[in-house]
Amino acid sequence: MEEDGDFRRWDELIPDALGLIFKNLSLQEVLTVIPRVCKSWQRAVTGPYCWQDIDIEQWSQQCRPEILDRMLQMLITRSSGSLRKLCVTGLPNDQSFSFIADNAKSLQTLRLPRSEISDSVVEQVAGRLSSVTFLDVSYCRNIGAAALEAIGKHCKLLMGLRRTMHPLEVIDKLSQDDEALAIATTMPKLKQLEVAYLLVSTEGVLKILENCPELELLDVRGCWNVKLDENFVKKFSQLKVVGPLVVDCFGMKGWDDCSNYSGSSGYLAWDFVAGDVGIDYDDEISDGDWEDDQSMEDVEMRFYDGFDLDNAAFDWPLSP
Repeated sequence: MEEDGDFRRWDELIPDALGLIFKNLSLQEVLTVIPRVCKSWQRAVTGPYCWQDIDIEQWSQQCRPEILDRMLQMLITRSSGSLRKLCVTGLPNDQSFSFIADNAKSLQTLRLPRSEISDSVVEQVAGRLSSVTFLDVSYCRNIGAAALEAIGKHCKLLMGLRRTMHPLEVIDKLSQDDEALAIATTMPKLKQLEVAYLLVSTEGVLKILENCPELELLDVRGCWNVKLDENFVKKFSQLKVVGPLVVDCFGMKGWDDCSNYSGSSGYLAWDFVAGDVGIDYDDEISDGDWEDDQSMEDVEMRFYDGFDLDNAAFDWPLSP
């Protein structure tokens, strides 16, 4: 039997290692259980080690805007400038987007579907997103060609763009070819592009193909005005085109439905579909729970206090 000295205690693991382990836990466990175990685990959770990749996309779908704002500010602040990936649904305002951009020096993957952001704020802060390689601005109704052009001009490393719309969100528009033109003229390094249900024409898509020679996957499902000649598409040997025919009902989950793609480099190298967070809980937290002058410990433990555990839609762990 080996002596005790050959083993390292869990509370003596370096914060980087603890951060990697804690990434396998759910958000509520990381925020409410782990900090109460020991001081070293609390330091790991309140530092940047757990927050280089922040995925609260599922949680944010059920969250009030003011709670979402506070959560983002807390988690992004903890990342201490090391944030590499952020997935969140429904940013409530331009100020939230600006705060993200202020802390985006290392950001590579940014998913912001259904966010209430405007062309003007994107034009103002796009220069701070220069390290982004994948961007999801699907169902963002208040942005258009101006925002995409600003992104393309400043995000020179951009290789993946998702700009899917719901058919009802574009029903009042005549054309979105200006967005196609913005993509074609400013994003030459794109490898994957998803513009399902965008009101683009054949001419708009041809502009993209002409100016984005590295494109490997083009999703134009629901783009009914697009008529691509099969022989023309074959000229792009590395290109996989999905659509415009929709083979299933609306709501297919993007790249999950393109599992037969067999391109040389493989589009799965890009994180187009966020991993499951396993978070499905209510957000009944009182307005005083997220004040800036509170300690992180207080904020974390308030998660317990703000919920009716008997009627909650999830099984919270018991408070230590």
